[in-house]
Amino acid sequence: MNPELFLADLEAKPDVLASLAARLRGSDPWAGTGIEAGTRLIMLGMGSSHYANGVAAARLRSRGIDATAELASSDLLPRERPGTVIVAVTASGGSAETLHAMERYAGRAPLVAMTNGDGSAAEDLADHVVRMDAGAEAGGVACRSFQHTLGLWLDLESRLLAGRSAADTIDAAAVGSGHLLHRRAEWLPELIERAVGPDGTHIVAPAHRLSSAQQAALMLREGPRLPAVACETGDWSHVDVYLTKTTDYRLVLFAGSRWEAELLRWVRERGSTLVSVGGTVDGARQVIRYPGDETSDVALLTEVLVGELMSATLWT
Repeated sequence: MNPELFLADLEAKPDVLASLAARLRGSDPWAGTGIEAGTRLIMLGMGSSHYANGVAAARLRSRGIDATAELASSDLLPRERPGTVIVAVTASGGSAETLHAMERYAGRAPLVAMTNGDGSAAEDLADHVVRMDAGAEAGGVACRSFQHTLGLWLDLESRLLAGRSAADTIDAAAVGSGHLLHRRAEWLPELIERAVGPDGTHIVAPAHRLSSAQQAALMLREGPRLPAVACETGDWSHVDVYLTKTTDYRLVLFAGSRWEAELLRWVRERGSTLVSVGGTVDGARQVIRYPGDETSDVALLTEVLVGELMSATLWT
């Protein structure tokens, strides 16, 4: 992995997202997969692929579509039944756990591979391939591919429920990402000063965007090798609140949960350091905004860049 090339990968996000939006306006990447409104989806992945799958599956279930996201390494994978389609997500196309899970399902259910490369082992096992088209990630970190995985899942959801692509949402995310990049000198140094402490960084997001917190925390662990933990906003008051009493607690909050009030009460009472992204909340010592952040789907594709840029800067 290379920190300078990782930063270059991030700086290309707006252009690559715009290219994905243009592609989705011109074609349907899901054509031929056999996925329809009544399909039962099993999504397989590891790491950031699983983070994206988890949010996508929950969104689909909330709209009446049978979908589940599973760690490909699990020994408790669901049994297929008629009408099941397996979607294996692996940016490299070579994740050992994902390939093993695909082999378990081979011949028992249609297999779709979502990958970012050509000629991978996952493609050899699959009946159909959906390409991320995130471009080569020269830094060695799955960043654009994570974002494109989410974009493609949003596109499938939109096509199943509304009959149209998610291109407009992805274009809006390209604009928001460009804003964060162009103005990072204004917000990034302060973010690092406030969010990185001797006891690590805690990143919190609402359930419908939990992947943002998970991926941002992973970036801090994977790049600069700093301790970072992700949590869901409502669950925070049940599992993470205790640390505010005994540590120098640094919290980055991706705003937009109905359950923020309790979190903010504890943070305020215990003097923890809070940075808010995508919304203004009481007690935040820094607020980071960008165009489109009032739209949840745009935030889902954009806000993680805040954590990624923090990671790239600390790494270099």
